[in-house]
Amino acid sequence: MPSVRVALTHSPYEVKVESGLLPAAGGWIRPLLPGPKLAVITDDRVGPLHAATLMDSLEGAGYHATLHTIPAGEASKSFDRSAALCDELAGAGHDRSSAVVALGGGVVGDLAGFVAAIFYRGIPFVQIPTTIVAQVDSSVGGKTGINLAAGKNLVGAFHQPRLVLVDPETLHTLPSREFREGFAEVIKHAAIRDAAMLDEIAALDPTSTAVPAGLIARNVAIKARVVEEDEKETSGTRALLNFGHTIGHGIEAAVPYGELLHGEAISLGLRAALHLSERRAGLDPAESRRILDLLELFGLPLRLSASIPTEAVLDKLARDKKFAAGRIRFVLLRRAGDAFLSAEVTPDDLRDAIEHLRTPA
Repeated sequence: MPSVRVALTHSPYEVKVESGLLPAAGGWIRPLLPGPKLAVITDDRVGPLHAATLMDSLEGAGYHATLHTIPAGEASKSFDRSAALCDELAGAGHDRSSAVVALGGGVVGDLAGFVAAIFYRGIPFVQIPTTIVAQVDSSVGGKTGINLAAGKNLVGAFHQPRLVLVDPETLHTLPSREFREGFAEVIKHAAIRDAAMLDEIAALDPTSTAVPAGLIARNVAIKARVVEEDEKETSGTRALLNFGHTIGHGIEAAVPYGELLHGEAISLGLRAALHLSERRAGLDPAESRRILDLLELFGLPLRLSASIPTEAVLDKLARDKKFAAGRIRFVLLRRAGDAFLSAEVTPDDLRDAIEHLRTPA
């Protein structure tokens, strides 16, 4: 079984990747969480597909587990929803001896992790991600959070999971659009740390939901190594994971939640970041083209709609947490696999990059 250890000093954990892990989840969780009670948090799209399998496994492992279902979508990452879940957990008899299991994509993982971080001042949690975005990225690293009107993930906590169980079989139930959006994060990882992975991605069949466990584990390993170097974003290394995300998050926040999926917005952000990398870091346009071709392979957008004003995107960027003391910290590529954090990108550069997205790719 591919297994990646996230070797943090105070809270190390394993990320296990193998088909068939979901029905065996209880057996993997039991040695780590001996308490009697678990709260499973999922959404109303994933729950009907996978919750029964998980609940049976947890019951078989001797747990008393309660199921808590939220509406699917980014709008659930809110103070109101997190407070309602805390009330539900308390009403179901959960306390500091309980733990949370997040079953779903990035929204569920972020919200459930945040609830685990604040309920009884912090209880353990386990991630069982069911989308590519969550499996290769958001379930690893301990970032939890909710959204504000001003932007995504502006409230949250670092709260590492005790275990991450990745079952690639869950990807077969994803709608095509949600399946494909996850490859924006896979391509990002290759672009910043593993140029050889670009060829592996290019060899995939974009119409098949069979994703090799080894490819998922390879992405997890990239994320794990970066998190180990900079768990709480104090040195700047972890910011490299934001390649494509500064402008991508600005675009995502400039439209109603759900109009653009996260990976779709990040695809646009990646194109903008590649454009700035050519201008500011000397990235070979042929390397940009190689990455853009992979985004196109998975049907991800590369052109910004005229209905999304540049000023709206810039306004959201100005509120983004990736700005430090009003200065722009922007991730650029020197070449594929070689990312760095630049302080040389100007507001005019950002405007130019957004306008570039309106041209044919």
